[in-house]
Order: sequence, then structure tokens, then C-alpha cells
Amino acid sequence: MIDWNRIIMLRDEIGEDAFPDVVEIFIEEVSEMIDKLRNAPEIETLGEDLHALKGSALNLGFTNFAELCQNGETRAANGHADEIYLPPIIQCYEDSKDIFLAGLENGDSS
Repeated sequence: MIDWNRIIMLRDEIGEDAFPDVVEIFIEEVSEMIDKLRNAPEIETLGEDLHALKGSALNLGFTNFAELCQNGETRAANGHADEIYLPPIIQCYEDSKDIFLAGLENGDSS
């Protein structure tokens, strides 16, 4: 669900001091996008929204979430945005976020 090697690589790239800020920005921005999908998804921009979420997810190692976003993005690109079932995507983000934050506390990304 979480690619801890990607987390370690990102922390090495941006530095130990900047990493918490990147995590905070990621959680804040992605949570806002997830709230939009949960409360008022727009079929016209759903593919673009999922593409943006996928990119953010890959940057922080949320592999399962990124895969679900990719599947939805592909569906939207093929003209089937109205068939995308969002609850599993949203739940995967919430589960991934919980595992990620717990892992950071437990030192899984050391």
C-alpha cells in the first residue's frame, strides 16, 4: 500500500528538515481534492482530478491509491467517467494516509 523506499528517497532528495512540510502540504491538498470527490464530484473534470491525485500519490509512495486513480483516469479518458465508482478510491486514500502517518510515527521510513 505504501512504497517506503519512495518515502526514503523523497526524504533524501528534499532533506530531513523539509520533509514534514512536504507531508503536511500533500495531506492538506489531497484531502481537499478527496473532499471534492466525496461531496461534489464533477464528471467533466473527473479524469483530470484523478490524474492530479495519482501524481501526488506517486510522489509520496501511495501505490495502491495511485493505481486506483490511474484506473479511473483511464476510464474517464475512454468516455466512461460516469461509471467510475469513487468510494473505493476515497477509502483507499484514507487507509493509505492512516498507514502512512502511523508508519512515520513508528519509523517505517527510516
